[in-house]
Amino acid sequence: MQQQRRLAQLRYEQRYLEHLREDQWRLQSWRYSYAPPEYRYYRSGSYYEVNRYAADELRQALRDGYEEGVRAGQSDRADGWGFNYQDSFAYQDSTFGYSGYYVGLGEYQYYFREGFRRGYEDGYYGRWQYGSYSNGVFSLLGGVLQGILDLRPF
Repeated sequence: MQQQRRLAQLRYEQRYLEHLREDQWRLQSWRYSYAPPEYRYYRSGSYYEVNRYAADELRQALRDGYEEGVRAGQSDRADGWGFNYQDSFAYQDSTFGYSGYYVGLGEYQYYFREGFRRGYEDGYYGRWQYGSYSNGVFSLLGGVLQGILDLRPF
């Protein structure tokens, strides 16, 4: 990246990797708590039932994905790089914030990437179509989150 003069993207990826190391440390000290399914969502032709902890984890995947997408998009724009969210290490990895507690890695990655794509667009184009920015925090709009995940209590 230094050879390509992508310093903003390099700083972003270094921060991302540090967070992944923190996630690994946190995973080592976790204990499982059972909770019955409370929500249902539909994806790729199937319904899934999840407890409140899993629902929170899926919401967090979208929020983390959005925030990381904004940062990656802003970095690419700052470096004068072309629009390509799929080329981002964070998009390919999609484990940022993953706890492994209540949802499988594939489910988490799917929703992280959905948030990331939208965040990348907002960050790259310098707009707030899918989220907002306030007091140093990027937030995915609640309606967008609900539209993607569509969790329903049962």
